[in-house]
Amino acid sequence: MNASESCQIPINRVIVCNFENKNMEENKIIKPNNTAVRTALWRALHIQVDDKPYIIEDEVGLRLIAPTDDWQQRPDMKFTKRIRASILARARYIEDLIIEQSKEGISQYVILGAGLDTFAQRRPDIASKLQIYEIDHPDMLNWKQQQLIKLGFGIPEYLHFVPVDFETFSWWEKLLNSGFDLNKPVVVSCTGVSLYLTKEALISTLNQIATFASGSTLALTFNLPIELVDEEDKPLIEMSIKGANASGTPMISFFAPNEILALAREAGFKDAKTISTKDMEQYYFKNRTDNLIPASVEVFLLATT
Repeated sequence: MNASESCQIPINRVIVCNFENKNMEENKIIKPNNTAVRTALWRALHIQVDDKPYIIEDEVGLRLIAPTDDWQQRPDMKFTKRIRASILARARYIEDLIIEQSKEGISQYVILGAGLDTFAQRRPDIASKLQIYEIDHPDMLNWKQQQLIKLGFGIPEYLHFVPVDFETFSWWEKLLNSGFDLNKPVVVSCTGVSLYLTKEALISTLNQIATFASGSTLALTFNLPIELVDEEDKPLIEMSIKGANASGTPMISFFAPNEILALAREAGFKDAKTISTKDMEQYYFKNRTDNLIPASVEVFLLATT
């Protein structure tokens, strides 16, 4: 499998709509798809409906999306509390990791399938010390760039958009052509992506990232097979799988922790471990007053070169 197949990321693609009887170029509407929007809105909803202390404070995505006033009443906002908690834990864990690694001297941060990630806008104190490479579909990044400029955030010199059509071009080649220094260690995050990839594509992605400079870190989320998910979460996962299939972006890859660890070691990572939902509960959800607990669905692979 070549590098262009290694991370075909459907979930952050954009929707393009054309209206008849009008100039197509002038009236083409581009916006992120539902999954990217939903993830950003979950982060924003947290500080509006959950108790303090907040897991993460992020309303930048909400400003970028500018949804209708009734967005909190969407079914995917009202009935997905445990999934929302998982998304919050994911975002906080990545943020803590990059802050920690920055203090250790890491100066490069790659986000595979960046979507509506807002770290560069929310934490300029840390981001300005890094070179950040957001990799995603060209239309997704074009839309995001326009919105950031429109809202006054601008595009700082340390933020690099790396547009890639994952079906036809190598994200690796595009990254190298964007000023990335292959000789320096890097933190790579790849969240909410692996379940949409074939096992072969995931292996190719791991093999590629394992070639980064010694001392690099990969934080990648993977989803557990339904038989390993807690009983209370199984109905929601079954609904999610059906919905993904119906939308044309089926969830196709699920891994037990021992399977993903074996793949990481076979790819050449020096060290690899998993971070479970129970770990996340201990990190971020102890002594809460709102019963906010992450679903037992998504697990982190943390691997180093």
